[in-house]
Amino acid sequence: MHALQRVAALAALAAGLAGCNQTTQSESTSMSGSTAAAMRTGSPQDEQACLAAVAQQTNNTVTVLSSEFSEANTLVMVGVGPNRAPWRCLVSRGIVSEVMSMVNEGAL
Repeated sequence: MHALQRVAALAALAAGLAGCNQTTQSESTSMSGSTAAAMRTGSPQDEQACLAAVAQQTNNTVTVLSSEFSEANTLVMVGVGPNRAPWRCLVSRGIVSEVMSMVNEGAL
């Protein structure tokens, strides 16, 4: 049942993102060199918890790409290494529940 709730929460988060056309807070530079605003609605505590979890798992430098608050879990996207390979982290109140690479490693 817990997994079903997590899937439902992620589906609701994806539906919410589909309607977004504006980002907020800090800026980040894309690979093409243009500057775009990064969405950062997660708490600093949650972002730091995800940075620590991803850094521990990858043993590499990490940076927050975006964060999106949700009552169920905050989604923090983390860039790993100099190319900022995307990793997803789910966290709530500083407690990380999931860390996952978003890179299709089978295609490498």
